[in-house]
Amino acid sequence: MTQKSGVSAQTVEPKNARDWVKVLANYREPSAKRSSFELAVTLGPFIGLWALAWWSLSISAWLTLAISLCNAAFLLRLFAIQHDCGHSAFFKNRALSDWTGRAIGVLTLTPYDVWRRAHSIHHSSAGNLGRRGLGDINTLTVAEYRARSPMKRLMYRMYRHPIVLFGLGPGYVFFLENRLPVGLMEKGKYWISAMGTNAAILVALLVILYFGGLTPILLIFVPSTLLAATAGVWLFYVQHQFETTHWEENDNWDVHHAALHGSSHYVMPRVLQWLSANIGIHHVHHLYSRIPFYRLPEVLSDHADLATGNQMTIRESIANARLHLWDENSKRLLSFSEARKVA
Repeated sequence: MTQKSGVSAQTVEPKNARDWVKVLANYREPSAKRSSFELAVTLGPFIGLWALAWWSLSISAWLTLAISLCNAAFLLRLFAIQHDCGHSAFFKNRALSDWTGRAIGVLTLTPYDVWRRAHSIHHSSAGNLGRRGLGDINTLTVAEYRARSPMKRLMYRMYRHPIVLFGLGPGYVFFLENRLPVGLMEKGKYWISAMGTNAAILVALLVILYFGGLTPILLIFVPSTLLAATAGVWLFYVQHQFETTHWEENDNWDVHHAALHGSSHYVMPRVLQWLSANIGIHHVHHLYSRIPFYRLPEVLSDHADLATGNQMTIRESIANARLHLWDENSKRLLSFSEARKVA
């Protein structure tokens, strides 16, 4: 990770995370035309590639599979739009944002209202050691890990293994866990969200089954969903899991400071940045989540400090996948081997 500081050509940049909020408020207004355009250029190709993949079934199963895997990119972008809807950042009209998000949730297998609440908790507690557990990736401190029994240490190591986090985990979360309002089961509206989404997904699958049998489900629906889910989980992981991320106990934790310093700026090629709807500019998003994704590059263009802060390359992100334990003394995320050395 690299962190630099700079001065805007127009004005001195704020030095305090809370002061940045006032600056970023100038970028919060979405454009109905721009949002509609972004939805169209994402949903249109998604539907088109689905149709093309179905048509190609009569030619080659491998061609169908290849097209469906390409379509995972547009499914990922649809999830990012759903994400903006959950922050009321996509349309000014809250009801329009919410129903757009609910409709997309059927395609992403994500009950919108359940996810929105869990994600809101994530935003309000990211980096707070006293409020872990919902809407984030389980992360233990070095001291907590040492205090566990050998069996519980093994379970944690298995959970944090890349095969589980990025192999088995995405399929489990999107195909199974999302079918219930996990963590929010005490309130009826979240059951309605989960069951309503499940019913819509079931109807869609039955229609596909009726007209095409199991083949479109196995060669189009499942592969594109799995790959999009894996990419989504990876992006969520690298946004907060890096060596110099920020965690504090509740008494010393500040939501704005944690947002700015505990979220990465994931630098990707432009095509990947577009397909992920600029979610890599995560430090800005966490500091002011009401900014539409298509205005995040505008923020970086206007403010040098934010453009150069918390940068992470793809190569660095892969290296950070070996870090699993937060050391409260060095304020670093460590690997298991590094944690043994500081014992």
